[in-house]
Amino acid sequence: MLLLLLACAGDVTTPSDKTDTLDSAPTATDSDSEPQDSPTDSPSEDSGQPIDTSRDSGDSADSDSGGDSGADSEEPGWRSALYPKGWTPGYAVDGAFLHDFSYAGYHNGEDPLPSPTGPVFSALDYGADNTGATDACPAIQATIDAAEAAGGGVVSLPAGEYRCEDRLIVAASNVVVRGDGSANTKLYFTRHSSMSDLSHLSFEGNLKQGADLPLTADAKALDTVVYVNDASSLAPGDDVALGFTITAEFTEDHGMTGTWVSFTDQWKPLFRRTVLAVDTSVSPHAVTLDVPVRYAALTRDGASLREETGAISECGVVGLAVSTVVSWADAWTNDRSHAIGFEEVKDCWMDDVVSYESPNSDDTRGNHLQSGGVIVVNAKRVTVTNTTFEMPQHRGDGGNGYLFEVSRSSEILISDSTGRRGRHNFIQNWDFGTSGCVFLRTVSEDGAAMYSADIEWLTWLGTSEFHHSLAMANLIDQSSTNDGWKGANRQDESSGAGHSATENVFWNLSGGGELTSYQYGLGYVIGTTDITVKTTVWDILDSEGTSPEDYTEGIDEGATLYPPSLYEDQLVQRLARGEARW
Repeated sequence: MLLLLLACAGDVTTPSDKTDTLDSAPTATDSDSEPQDSPTDSPSEDSGQPIDTSRDSGDSADSDSGGDSGADSEEPGWRSALYPKGWTPGYAVDGAFLHDFSYAGYHNGEDPLPSPTGPVFSALDYGADNTGATDACPAIQATIDAAEAAGGGVVSLPAGEYRCEDRLIVAASNVVVRGDGSANTKLYFTRHSSMSDLSHLSFEGNLKQGADLPLTADAKALDTVVYVNDASSLAPGDDVALGFTITAEFTEDHGMTGTWVSFTDQWKPLFRRTVLAVDTSVSPHAVTLDVPVRYAALTRDGASLREETGAISECGVVGLAVSTVVSWADAWTNDRSHAIGFEEVKDCWMDDVVSYESPNSDDTRGNHLQSGGVIVVNAKRVTVTNTTFEMPQHRGDGGNGYLFEVSRSSEILISDSTGRRGRHNFIQNWDFGTSGCVFLRTVSEDGAAMYSADIEWLTWLGTSEFHHSLAMANLIDQSSTNDGWKGANRQDESSGAGHSATENVFWNLSGGGELTSYQYGLGYVIGTTDITVKTTVWDILDSEGTSPEDYTEGIDEGATLYPPSLYEDQLVQRLARGEARW
């Protein structure tokens, strides 16, 4: 019992000292203990930890890539020892380093979200009723079909309220569903039958993978060039997945034997990328990727490239209020339904979307959604911004009440968005393969899990979190939570999720909630305000196998952390280096 209480107790870390140089490892201390293990104690590359210590530049602090902590008159506040003025990718201090997260979002974050001007297909011209009196779903779907047949266009939903008794599906590129603003256009769905694992408004590609091109050498974290014997089938602009098999050796390296059994011997697309260059004049052939590798991909585990085709692109949903609320009992008959889904897409977006309580609500609970809000799965370079989802009915187990969900996707940006009263307001979920995603200025409020539909009073804290296997190098940036964020060893939960997180960064987190960071290898907590921080490794329960303790710096000093947003500063710096991708 004593060990259980210790494991559950909050261990609040105190600010580390900030220094003007990077000649020594940064320090981070626990208020009730000796200083945490140095980042140099992190697992070696042989144990599956991706840090390549040969990149350590801590001994060149006077170079352009580091050496100035940023504590000068031109910059307010303090800089992280891992992000000095003049930082460039690969800068490390005793093995601890920050990934470059600036590639997240539509067009790698480099272009503003587009405002398509035409052709415009008004749902009213196809017979849609914008009074909510009759089912508008067939007319809206006909409008979508017309836009697809034309090679793309804007599906316009003029101001009003539209009732939809079925699903809406967009299955082609260049289609944007656009209302007259979330305050003016309302779209509500009434279908609940057979909605498990489906979205009411769904953008759906048809992803296919090509031949397996085995790597001839291991790909290390931060690499952008990989090598295969024959890359003649690839060309610049091709979409590829870099992945590997979850072998018994990989599983054992991570201490997950007997846990990651659901994925044993399956090849997983870990990193979704675009080819920038192919050099067949060298042997083996060299393939340059648009975004760095986030984690070591070993030939031992069958690391390879596979071309991906069939993703739809340049699609979006803008300016809508949406609702999927049904009767309380009906909402609990399905699992994992979502209001909006982006599946097998790239370079898509959602902007100015909110949930609301529709006329289909039949009680006084004030719910907006049956279960989920938005899900992004098997996708890359998607932006979700200026969006609020709240008040789902079904917050029981089985994947319900997830308001902003990302799964098996790369470089997704969720920004300036609020999740409220979900089981998990913001969540990475299910399987390997989520990396490089950024949650920027998100607000997670009042998360609460429920036991069942019949016992509504039995609830407990529902945190935003990394929920499934080994989410790699994601960033929680300048965000707020009054409930919590978590990355930990979930052991056998959720079909053997095990270690849910590695190399993820919590940067400038505030809001009064709690942060639990028990990440495999190293995770990072840099700059917090009014956050209870749990990092002490007790090596039992959700911290088992997560030693060394995650890197902490600037606890309770987030208000003066500079830059306040790591993602936005890294994007500015990358473009200044001439590394634009678009």
